[in-house]
Amino acid sequence: MKKNYLDNIRWVTVVLVVIYHVLYMYNGEDILGGLGKITALDVQYYDIFLYAVYPWFMLLLFLISGICSRYYLDNHTAKEFAKSRTRKLLIPSTIGLFVFQFIQGYVNMSISDAFDSMQEVPGVIKYLIMALSGTGVLWYIQLLWLFSMVLLLVRKIEKDRLWELGGKANIIAILLMTVVIWGAAQIFNTPVVVVYRFGYYGVAFMLGYFVFSHDEVIETLKKYFVLLFALAAGVGISFCAVYFGKNYADAPINKSVLFSGFGWLMSMAILSGASKYADKQNAFTAWMSKNNFGLYVFHYLGISTVALLLGKPGNLPATMVYTISLIAGFVVAYALNAVISRIPFFRWAVLGIKKERKNDVS
Repeated sequence: MKKNYLDNIRWVTVVLVVIYHVLYMYNGEDILGGLGKITALDVQYYDIFLYAVYPWFMLLLFLISGICSRYYLDNHTAKEFAKSRTRKLLIPSTIGLFVFQFIQGYVNMSISDAFDSMQEVPGVIKYLIMALSGTGVLWYIQLLWLFSMVLLLVRKIEKDRLWELGGKANIIAILLMTVVIWGAAQIFNTPVVVVYRFGYYGVAFMLGYFVFSHDEVIETLKKYFVLLFALAAGVGISFCAVYFGKNYADAPINKSVLFSGFGWLMSMAILSGASKYADKQNAFTAWMSKNNFGLYVFHYLGISTVALLLGKPGNLPATMVYTISLIAGFVVAYALNAVISRIPFFRWAVLGIKKERKNDVS
């Protein structure tokens, strides 16, 4: 049976990612990567949204991806899984960089004035740097591909023993997994590019596969929605109160107990609530789910282009720049998705869509 609540979690979370990146672009807490503050406010209190979602929204996406990996492998071979994940994830985040995402790299480097110090750099080298700089939000699908390949190796060893054990998880075990997530947050974190958190996100992916792909575990979660939401809200408020104004994306904050606790408990609360109340589909949610990947892949280009052309010159009121950035995040993403998904080769290289065959549209 199709799990509509998983699709709904994914597209809603990606919408939150778009909003997050608009606020992140102009954040007033000196979080590197965007344009920076464009208002005259001493404190941008609305930036609290960044703190309220960052610990959990990507963790939740990896968790959902782990669950869906189990469902896919229930009906496909390991070879089919590897082929599908490579086409959908690895190709867009490698070949796609050189085919299209170098444009994102150009915008990113223009925002940071990187070209000012590259006057003597050969054009080919500039292009390579732009391509790598265009990785942007694609770090997520790079890690997801890696975790998927690791999963195939683990499956050969564990022979479903771990998966069967995961099906016995009760609410106490689920709450204690907070400690596991906190421990994972301490390891395999890359310096400088702080989004590559192999421990934190990798464990969430594996828990999704081995534990939360069980209907029995989801039924357990449903029973404790109020408790999970209350705990998540309490820890989340504490996290925001303690760390607002500080760099939430880097150590030591992203390794803290509050960060990991908030990330895990909110993921559990959302999984619980969505499975209980949002396991349904209509024309709108079906369309959002269908176009969700394109929204994720392309949204930052619209936001960052507005930042470069309108935000950086500072000729428009900040509220207008924010508004146009948000609109561009959606409009540019959906437009590019509609166009590129129809162009041979580009649809494969940028979106991982295989060639259309009769009675088979992927």
